[in-house]
Amino acid sequence: MTLLLGSVWLLLASSLVFTTDSVGACLTQEFTCSQGICVPEDRVCDFTDNCGDGSDEKDCSRYKRCDFEEGLCDLTQSPETLPGWIRTTEVPGLKHDHNNNTSAHFLSLLPVRGNASTADLNSPIFQPSQTCQMSFYYYVGAKHGKLQVLIQTVDQSTELWRNSTQPQEHETWLQAVITFSSNHSFQVLIRGQLSADSEASWVLAIDDLSFSPGCVPLPESSVSPPPVCPPSLFACGTGECIDEDKVCDFTPNCPHGEDEANCPSECDFADGSCGWYELTLGDGFDWVRGSSAEVPPEYYGKPPPLDHTTNSTQGHFMFIHKNSSSLHPRAVLRGPWFRQSASGCTMTFWHYNSGISVGAADMYLRINGSNTVIWRTLYDQGTRWNQVTVQLGRITQPFQISLAKISLGVFDGVSALDDVTFKNCSLPPAVAECPSHTHFHCVHTRACVELLQLCDLVDDCGDGSDEEGCSPELQCNFEHGLCSWKQEQSGEDVFDWSRNQGPTPSFNTGPWKDHTLGTRYGYYLYMESSAPQEFKDTAVLLSRVFQPTHQYSKDPSRSRHHCVFRFHYHMFGSHVFCLAVYLRTNTTGRRQMLWVRYGNQGDLWHRKTLYLTSVRPFQILIEGTVGDDMNGDIAIDDLSFLNCTPYEGELPKPNITIPVTTPAPTGQPHSCPDGQFVCGTHGECVSNSKVCDFRKDCSDSSDELNCVKEWCDFEGGDTCGWKSVDCSLVPIHAFHWLPDQGQGIHDGEQGSPEGWYMYADSSNGGYGQTTDLQTPHISSTGPQCTLVFWYYMSGFTVGSLQVVFRAKRGISYMGDVVIDDVNFLHCSPPLPSDQPCTPEQYACANGHCIPQDNLCDFINHCGDNSDEDPYICKGFSGRCNFEFDLCSWRQSLEDDFDWLIKAGSTPTIGAGPSSDHTLRNPSGHYLYVESSFPQAAGDAARISGPVLSRRSSQCKMRFYLHMSGDGIGTLSVFKKSQGHLHLLLNVTGDQGNYWQMREIPLSDTGDFQVVFEGKVGRSPKGDISLDDITFSPGCLLASSAEEVNKTPPPPAGSCPLGFLPCENGRCFTPGQNCDFTDDCGDGTDEKDCGTSCSFENGRCGWKSSLADNFDWTLGTGSVKRIRPPYDHTMMDETGHFVYLEATPVGLKGDKAHIRSSVWKESSAICKLSFWYYISHKASGTIRLLIKTENDLREVWNKTGHQGNNWNRAEIPLSKLRNFKVIFEGIRSRDVSGGASLDDLEFIDCAPNVVKPVSCPEVTDFVCRSGHCIESHLLCDNKADCADESDEIDCEHIVGLPGACNFNMGEGQWEETCQLSQDADDDFDWRIGHRAETPGAGPETDHSPGSGGNFLYVHSATQMEGDVAKVTTRSSFPASIGICHLRFWFYMHGSDRMGTLKVYTVGPSGTSLLMWAATGNHGNQWTYANVILSNPAPFRVTFQAEVGGDVWTDIALDDISYTAECVVGGPVKPEPLTCGVDQYQCSYSFQCIPESWRCDGELDCADQSDEEFCPTLVPGTVPPQDSCPDGRYQCSNGACLPSILRCDGVPDCPDGEDEYSCPLLQCELGELVCEGSLGCIPLQRRCDRSVDCLPFHSDESSCHECPSLYCLGRGSCHVARHGPVCMCDPGWTGNRCHVREKPALSTSSPTPEDTQMDAVYVGIGIGLLLLVAGIAVCVLVLCKNKCYIIKPNPMNYGVMDNPAVDWRPELPSTCERPGCCPRVNPKRSDSQGLSISVYPWGREVEQGSTWKDAKLSFANPLYNYPPDANSADCRSSEA
Repeated sequence: MTLLLGSVWLLLASSLVFTTDSVGACLTQEFTCSQGICVPEDRVCDFTDNCGDGSDEKDCSRYKRCDFEEGLCDLTQSPETLPGWIRTTEVPGLKHDHNNNTSAHFLSLLPVRGNASTADLNSPIFQPSQTCQMSFYYYVGAKHGKLQVLIQTVDQSTELWRNSTQPQEHETWLQAVITFSSNHSFQVLIRGQLSADSEASWVLAIDDLSFSPGCVPLPESSVSPPPVCPPSLFACGTGECIDEDKVCDFTPNCPHGEDEANCPSECDFADGSCGWYELTLGDGFDWVRGSSAEVPPEYYGKPPPLDHTTNSTQGHFMFIHKNSSSLHPRAVLRGPWFRQSASGCTMTFWHYNSGISVGAADMYLRINGSNTVIWRTLYDQGTRWNQVTVQLGRITQPFQISLAKISLGVFDGVSALDDVTFKNCSLPPAVAECPSHTHFHCVHTRACVELLQLCDLVDDCGDGSDEEGCSPELQCNFEHGLCSWKQEQSGEDVFDWSRNQGPTPSFNTGPWKDHTLGTRYGYYLYMESSAPQEFKDTAVLLSRVFQPTHQYSKDPSRSRHHCVFRFHYHMFGSHVFCLAVYLRTNTTGRRQMLWVRYGNQGDLWHRKTLYLTSVRPFQILIEGTVGDDMNGDIAIDDLSFLNCTPYEGELPKPNITIPVTTPAPTGQPHSCPDGQFVCGTHGECVSNSKVCDFRKDCSDSSDELNCVKEWCDFEGGDTCGWKSVDCSLVPIHAFHWLPDQGQGIHDGEQGSPEGWYMYADSSNGGYGQTTDLQTPHISSTGPQCTLVFWYYMSGFTVGSLQVVFRAKRGISYMGDVVIDDVNFLHCSPPLPSDQPCTPEQYACANGHCIPQDNLCDFINHCGDNSDEDPYICKGFSGRCNFEFDLCSWRQSLEDDFDWLIKAGSTPTIGAGPSSDHTLRNPSGHYLYVESSFPQAAGDAARISGPVLSRRSSQCKMRFYLHMSGDGIGTLSVFKKSQGHLHLLLNVTGDQGNYWQMREIPLSDTGDFQVVFEGKVGRSPKGDISLDDITFSPGCLLASSAEEVNKTPPPPAGSCPLGFLPCENGRCFTPGQNCDFTDDCGDGTDEKDCGTSCSFENGRCGWKSSLADNFDWTLGTGSVKRIRPPYDHTMMDETGHFVYLEATPVGLKGDKAHIRSSVWKESSAICKLSFWYYISHKASGTIRLLIKTENDLREVWNKTGHQGNNWNRAEIPLSKLRNFKVIFEGIRSRDVSGGASLDDLEFIDCAPNVVKPVSCPEVTDFVCRSGHCIESHLLCDNKADCADESDEIDCEHIVGLPGACNFNMGEGQWEETCQLSQDADDDFDWRIGHRAETPGAGPETDHSPGSGGNFLYVHSATQMEGDVAKVTTRSSFPASIGICHLRFWFYMHGSDRMGTLKVYTVGPSGTSLLMWAATGNHGNQWTYANVILSNPAPFRVTFQAEVGGDVWTDIALDDISYTAECVVGGPVKPEPLTCGVDQYQCSYSFQCIPESWRCDGELDCADQSDEEFCPTLVPGTVPPQDSCPDGRYQCSNGACLPSILRCDGVPDCPDGEDEYSCPLLQCELGELVCEGSLGCIPLQRRCDRSVDCLPFHSDESSCHECPSLYCLGRGSCHVARHGPVCMCDPGWTGNRCHVREKPALSTSSPTPEDTQMDAVYVGIGIGLLLLVAGIAVCVLVLCKNKCYIIKPNPMNYGVMDNPAVDWRPELPSTCERPGCCPRVNPKRSDSQGLSISVYPWGREVEQGSTWKDAKLSFANPLYNYPPDANSADCRSSEA
C-alpha cells in the first residue's frame, strides 16, 4: 500500500492542476445560489450558509425547522422515555451549537447513574410522501451511545438511520440527511440511548432540525400516531412486537417482513437506497443515487454507464459525485446494519470502475468499529459492469458493509455500484423435529443441521449447540497454534506452512481474512509461494495418528463407522498450483491420495468433506505445491475430524511383497521349422503369428499358455502374465506395481478385504515417476477387442500390440492406483475367408471380407487398414475424427459456449474419456463440451455439419459418444432444414464410461444440416464427448455447400472476375496466392500464408491447431517465467517470439502446432531458417514437419538443453508442391514449456529462382515452355501448359480402354469406347449432339463448333429417382490413389437437378463411391478430375439419377484416364542418364562431372551438389606395417608413394588410399594433409621438412613422377617442389583428375547498324591496347597487396564461434591465387541478425544502412546492413 500511495503522490506532484468550477446551469437536484454557485438541494435551509452569500437560507418558509432557541417547536417527546431530551447550551465536552455559537441552544441526553437513558423526539404526523427529507446535526460523545432515526406508520416501525461513528473529538458536530418514502401517513422519531454503564461525561446531542417542503403535516383531526413498542422490541405492522435481535437477520420474522424492510437482502436502487448512505455527505466527494443521465459528463470521456438492472438510462444505481478539488475528500458508502449471518453467506454486487484516474476502491466488513478488507479493485476496469462475489461466512455479531474511495484530488472517471444481493445468509429455521439419523436438532434455536456439521468449528445452529461437547484433539482453527497437527520434519517436503493473520503479503493471492472469525484478527495456515520458494516446492502438514476405521464386531451394524475429515481451503491467484490430501498407513511417503485441487478456485473459502477408510492405523497429510510465480498462495483453516479415534502408537515402516508370476513352460525336442511354434502335448506346429492371439490353435492350448490370460482376478498373488517392467531391478523404495489384498480398498470380485488386486504404491518413489504393468507380446487382436477391468482412481493407457497400465506419481495420477478383474473380450483376430466376398461386403487388401457398413468408420476392421484408406473413403462426406481441426463442422453463433477439441482426458478430473476413439490413446483428439465453471446448468453448445443435399438417399450418420458421470447433461441431435430444427436423437444421463456408437438415418425434402447440441447438466463432472463422425456414401453434399469455403468475391469494380484485390489497389489471381512471389508488390498475396516472420507485428499467418491441448503463444522475454529472457530479433525483453505456454494441468507429451497455409510450389534450393531456444528452464521438443497431400514427414527435431541462448537452424526444403510447414512443440515434462521460435525465414523459395527448370515430382510433365504440371493433367482435354503442349501427342491416352470423346455413330460408341450399359438399372444412356428437351441439356458437345457428340441421359420420359449406369468393359489393375479419371459433365436446366456419381466396382460387384455431384452447375461444361481407388482390380461405373422434372438431363464428354490407371502404379518419364563419372543433380535436369561434387562451388542449378557433403571419405585405413616411410600400404600389400594419399584419385585396388581423408578444397599444387586437416602449400613440398604426418606425403616422390600420375590426361615433369602435371585442355587438378569448368560466358551483343565500322575499328584497336596495359599494372599492384592483407577466415564463410550456426558462403573467383581475398558483401559485421527480405528476393537495396534497417519489421520484411568493406572486390561479384 505504501508503494501505491507513493505512486499517487508522485502523480500529484507532477501533474496536479487546480481549476475553478465552471459556471453553468445547475442539475435538477441542485440549488443555484445568487452568485451562480451550485449546492445540493438537500443543503438548502439546513441552518448553514453553504452558498457563502446566505441565499440558500433566505426563503425557508416552506420548511418545517427548529433550532431549539424557542423550545421544541412542534416536536414532542415520548413520555415513556426518561429522562428525555434536555434543552441546553452546554454539556460536558460540548460548549457550542453546530454554528460555534456558545449561547445557542440544542438538545442533549445525559446518563443516569446505574440506569439506561433513553429519549425519543417525535415529529408531527406527515401525509404520505416520496420526497420528504430531514436534515439535522448531531454530536456523539459516548462510547456506548446509540442515536437512531425511525419512521412509524400505522402498521410498522422501521429504523432508517443510526449513528456509525466513534465518539467525536474537538466538539465536532456532524450532519445527517435522511429521505423518507411512505405510502401511508407517518411520523419521524429521533431516539437517543445511553447504556447503564455510561460515564458521567458521556453525552448525545442534536440540533437544527429541518424538514423539506415535501414533508406535509396531517391536519390535527387526522388519526393519532400508531402505538410504539418498548425500545427493546421492534413493532411489526400488525402491532406485534418482536425482539430487536431478530431485526435485519436475513429472516423475515414479522408477518409482512417489516423487520427486514430497511435492510433488504436484494437492492437494485430502483425505489431507494435500501439503507445504503454516504457517511461524509457534503465534502464534495459523495456516493449519490441516480440514473445514467445524472452522471456528470465533465469527468467522463465516453457515454455514461447504463443501469445494470434494466440496462437502460432510466434505471438507478449508486455512483460517486465529485464537485470539489480537495486532496482528501473521502466517499464512504455504508450499508444497513445486519445482526448476523449464516456460514454460507455471500454478497454479490456489480461494480463499475472506469476512467483515466478513477482510482482504487476498498470494501470493508465493519464489526465493533473494526474494519476488515474483504475486496479491493485497482484503477480502470473497463467500460463495463463487473460482477463481484464476496464471502462473508458465519458472523455472530452485528456487522455492516462499507465501500470506500479516496479522491486525492485527481478523480476522473465513473465509480458505481448496483444490484447488491446477499445469498444464503439466513440461519436455518426452527422446526418441531429433525430426522435423527441425518440431522442434529439445535438446543435453543430448534433448527436442524446435518450431522456432518457437528464439531466443525462453525456455529451452524446460531446458538452454538452444534459445537458443544467437541473434542479439542479433533479440531484446530489455528487461533492458538497448530493444535495436534505438525509440520513434516523427515525431509519429504521443502518448506513449512505459515500461520498468518489478515491478508498474505502478496497482492492478488491468498485470503483477506480467516475462515473461523471472518475478520483480519483470525488466524489460518497458508503456503507462501514467493521467494525463496521455487516452482513445485512442497509444504506438508501432518495430522496425529488415528485408529483403523474398519473394525470387526459381532454386530455387523457396528463393525464400521464413518470417520470424516472436514477442512476449509482457499486457492486464489493466477499461479496457484496444487493442494492435495493423502492418507498413509506407513511412516514415509504419501500413499493414497484422497483429494486434489489444481489452479485458481476464486477468492473464496471452500469447504471439503472426506470420508476416511482404512483397515490400519493411519495419518492425514495435507500437501501444498508452489506454482510458477508469486501469485500462488494456498491457505487452509478450520480442520476437524468427526467419529475418528486417536491412536497412541506410531505408524509402521513399509514392507515389500514379491509378485508371483506365471512360470513359462520348459522346452522339449521338436521337428518344427523356424518361425513355427511347437505345441506342448502333441507337438503340432503353429505359426508364431498365432501365438498369444487369444485363439487356442494348439489342441492343448499351449500356444496361449505363456501369454496374458483373458481373465485375471489376481487371487493368490497370481499376475496371470502381467509383468511389472524391470521388477527384478526395482529398488526397495521404488514406485512400482505389487499384488496385495485388503489395504483399505475392497477387492472388485470378492468385495472383501481378503480379495487380491494389483496396486501401485505411491508411498514410495518420487514425483513424476512412472511404473508400468504390461502384458507379454500380443501377436494380433480383432477389431472389436475390448479390455474390461475394475479400477480404483485412474491411470492407464491401452496400446495396440501391448496393453500397459501406467501409474504416474505426480500431477495427473497421484495416489495408489488399483486394478482388479481384468478381462479381454472379443480379442481373437478374424480368420481369412475361403469364399469370395459378396457384393454387400468389402474385400480387404489382405483377403478378409467385412460388411460394407464397416467401411470408413475409423476402426481397422480389415486388420491392414485398407478399409480406412483415405482414398477408399473419398465418397464419405463430412467424415471427421477431429485430430487437427473441425473439418467441415462449424460452431454455432446462437448458443451459450463452444464445443472444444481435446486430446487425452478432459480438464475436469473424473469427467470425460481418458482417450479418444480413433487412436485409442491420449494423443488422439475428440470433441467435447466442458461442463465445469464458467458453464452453468442448462447452458448449451451447438455444432453444425455440412449442408447435405435433398437428393441424398440411403443416407445415415454414424458417430461415437461418451457420456459418463452422475448429473451429466443431455446430448441432442437435430436436423436443420429451412431454418427449423427437428429432433432426431436425445440422450440424457450416464451412458457408461466408454465410447458407444450411434447411427441415425437422414433424409429431407430440402437441403439440410445435422446439428449436435450438448447441454450442461447439474454436475461439473459430466463432460459430453463426440468422436469419429461419418456420413454414408448416400449422403451427398449440397451444391451450396461446395461454395462455402470459396473466397468471397471482391467488391464490385475493384478487380475483374476471378481476381482478388491487393492492398495497394492492384489485383492478383488465386493461383498467385502463397507461391513465394510478391505479385502484388506489397506482399498482400503472401502475408497470411505463414511467411518469414520476426513476430514483432503478429504471427504472419502462422495458425494454431484447434485440436491441441495448448498453444504456441506470442509473447516477450521474461526472466521470471518459463520462457527465454529475451527475443532474438531485438535481443531484449521487448521483442516478440512464439513459445510453448506452460499450463497448470499440462502433461508430458502434450503437443502444440503452428502451421503455414498451403504453399503452391517451392524452388529446388528453397531453405527455411529459424532460431530456436531450448534450455533447462525453457524446455520442450521442437519438430519441423512437412505435410503434403499424401505425406507427413519430419525434417528436423531438437530436444533437451541447447544452452541458454538462441540457436540457428537451416533446413533445405527443396522442390515441393502443395505443402504445409508445421512446427510441433512437445512438452518434455509435466506442467512445463517455454521452448521458443523466432525469426523464421524462407530463403530462395520462389520457383523461378532456379534455371534450368526442375519439377517437384519425377512424374511431372515438362511443358515446352519449361514449366511443370502434374502428370494427371496431361491429355485431359484442358490446356494446363501456357503453350498447350500438354494436349499434344495424346494418342496413347485417347486409346486407353474406357476413354472416349463419343464422336462416332450412335450404334458404335459402346464397342468403340469399351463401355457397357448395365442391365440392372432403370434406363440407358444415349449419345447425341444436342439436347432433346430445349433448356434441359447442352446445345453442343464439349468442343464447341466441332459438331461432336456427347453421352447423356434423357430425363423427360423417366420418373424421379430412375437410375442409368454405364460401366467400362475392361478392368483396371488394383491401385490406391494413383489412377485419375478425367471427364467433362453438364448439369443445368433445373433447380431439381439429379445426381451424377462415379464408382469403382470390384470383382465381387462391390461398388465404392469415388465422386458425386448434385444440383445446378450452370450453363457450361464442368471439368472433373477424380482419383480412382480399389484394393482389387476394378471397373468404372458412371451413374446418373433423374431429378424432379423434365429439365434434369445429365451429359458426359471427353472421358480419359491417366497412364497410371493401366499399369497400376506411377509412370515416370524417361530419366536423365548421366555418365559413370558424372553426378546427376537431385532436382534439376543436369549432369555435372563427379569431381565437381562437394568442391565448395555451386554447379547444379538446384545447389544439390553441395548438399549432405561429408567431412571425411568413409572407410578404414588398412594396416600399415610393411611399407617404408613415404609409402602407403594398400589392402593387397602393395606400397604406393604417399604423395598419392588423399589426392582425390583412387590408386589402390579398392580405393583405400582415399579412406578417412579429409574432404578439403586445396589450391592447385597444394596437398591435402590428414594429419593437420589442412592444405600443405606448394612451397613447403620437398623442403626436407616433414609437414604432413603420418605418411610424409609432402616429402614423397620429390625426384620422380609416380606411374600414371597424370592419368593420361597430361604430361608429368619433376620440378623444384616435386612432380607437376601439365594437363591437356579441359582438365585441371594436381593429377589432371578434375574436369575444368567453363569460363563465365557473356551475352552476345545485339546486332547494330554498322555503317561506321571502318571508323570504329581503328578506335577499338587503340582502346584495346590501352586497356591491356592498364590491366597489367593493376594485376601487379593487386598481387603486391595480397601479400600485405592478412587472410580473414570470415571471407570463406567460416566462424570459430560455434554458438552461431552460420551458413558457409562460397569464395568468389576473386579468391583464386593471385587475386585479393574479398569480404562477402552479404555478410554483416554487426552483431545483429542478418535476415533476408521477402523470401522471393535476397538482394539489399544499395542505399540502406544499419540505422535504416527496422528490427521491428512488418511481416515478412527484413533488413540487414551492407558490409562496410564490400567495395574492395566488388567487381568480382559482377
